[in-house]
Formats: sequence, C-alpha cells, structure tokens
Amino acid sequence: MYLLRGENFLPLPLYRHIASFLSMFKLALIGLIIIGKDPFALCGMQAPGFWVWGQENKIYACMMVFFFSNMIENQCMSTGAFEITLNDVPVWSKLESGHLPSMQQLVQILENEMKMNVPMDTLPHHRS
Repeated sequence: MYLLRGENFLPLPLYRHIASFLSMFKLALIGLIIIGKDPFALCGMQAPGFWVWGQENKIYACMMVFFFSNMIENQCMSTGAFEITLNDVPVWSKLESGHLPSMQQLVQILENEMKMNVPMDTLPHHRS
C-alpha cells in the first residue's frame, strides 16, 4: 500500500504575526466605518478625503477594506510550497526545484518511485 501525502507549510513567524495584526486591524477599521467614529478627530486632526468618502459610502468602504486586507493576509500566509512524499520519502519539492512539476513529470516520478518501492512479497515468483 502506498501513502501519498501533502501538508501545509507554515510561513515564517513574522509573516504570521503580520497577517494576524492585519486581521485585527481590518475588523477594527470596519467597525469604525460602520459606527461612524472619526479616529482622526481624537488626534485633533481633520479627517482626510478617503475617510470622508468611506463614511459616505460605508458598504463600498467596508468591502474594499475587507478584500484588500484579505489579499495582503493571504500573501503573508502563502509559502508557495508544493511538497510530495510517497511513503515518507520526499518525491518532489517546489521549494528546492523552484517550480511545479508538469503532469507528465509528476506521473513519471510517481511511477518510478512505485516501481522502486515494490515490496518483495508482491513480486511474481519464477520457478526454474
């Protein structure tokens, strides 16, 4: 029996912390937009144009903050890893090769690995 397995690779801790911070900041910003509080007034500053636009167009502003923040969060959490192991033996690593295998390469690699790892008791016996 063959075990083909894939796993998620965690990004560097710095990128995970940035993504986590952005997630919290996104929720706080959307909350401020919805309730209409002006954080710039608390600092004694005049609200910039983008904030005034966001208060006039709350739905669009919330959607834009949500999607833009998610895009950056996903970039922070993406490692680009594509690692394949067969019976706990590394077969392909995008991190090492720098590219994804073509379908033909992948099938050929798996076939070769499966041929090399055939258990002795499944080989046909020849009588002499």
